[in-house]
Amino acid sequence: MIHFPCKERYGWEDLLEMVRDLRSPEGCPWDRAQTHQSIRRNFLEETYEALDAIDRDDPENMREELGDVLLQVAFHAQMEEERGRFDISDVLDALTRKLLYRHPHVFGGAEAAEGAEQALAQWEERKRKEKGFARVSDALEAVPHTLPALWRAEKIQKKAAKAGWDWNNLARALEKVEEETGELREAVETGGAYDRPHGVREEAGDVLFMTVCVLRMCGIDPEDALHRTCDKFDRRFRSMEEAADKPLSDCTEPELTALWNQAKQAEHSR
Repeated sequence: MIHFPCKERYGWEDLLEMVRDLRSPEGCPWDRAQTHQSIRRNFLEETYEALDAIDRDDPENMREELGDVLLQVAFHAQMEEERGRFDISDVLDALTRKLLYRHPHVFGGAEAAEGAEQALAQWEERKRKEKGFARVSDALEAVPHTLPALWRAEKIQKKAAKAGWDWNNLARALEKVEEETGELREAVETGGAYDRPHGVREEAGDVLFMTVCVLRMCGIDPEDALHRTCDKFDRRFRSMEEAADKPLSDCTEPELTALWNQAKQAEHSR
């Protein structure tokens, strides 16, 4: 049994000590058994739960979920301390040094940034030097492959656009969406393996990529746009189920269409 001190208020050092205790031979068998990979998904889930609390402007849940994110950081750092590669102090040192380096207009004696855009441009320029990116393709490859695909597409496009690779106007981008949609239709009608060259998977990906391009040019977050559509679908589907006099699986296609249009009209009339 580990006797952890009882305090009126705990801090960062207490959290780190607790994580060490949990991972110790006298600690929790589950915590000792975990690896970076085994709790990788936990990190993602906790981050998304924190974002959900932020989106709902819920301070109590924000406090809890941000704490869960900090726990993940402390847990991964403790694993590395046990392996002798780095510890949490190295993480904090590297982070502070990075912030110092990437804010020359605040800490480095450079001229003050005139606005948020100029400050971001200086950050990106320092980041390129720090990472040793010699070409734009280096920056594109550095975009994490683990990002949600819509966000990854957006970040890749933004970096390419800064190098001059972008559509001249929104109308051209929309035309490209229509072109890619036509190629997707052709792939579907042709049939064959979905993963063949120019098959359904590839052409569907092209449609999604160009749709992200249109949203980016409109200043719209693609993830937010799709989430809003999912929410809209959820509301309308619930309305359909509530309005139907039998299970939806027993409805004919015309009946389903009528129920959907009814739910749509009811939403628009609110």
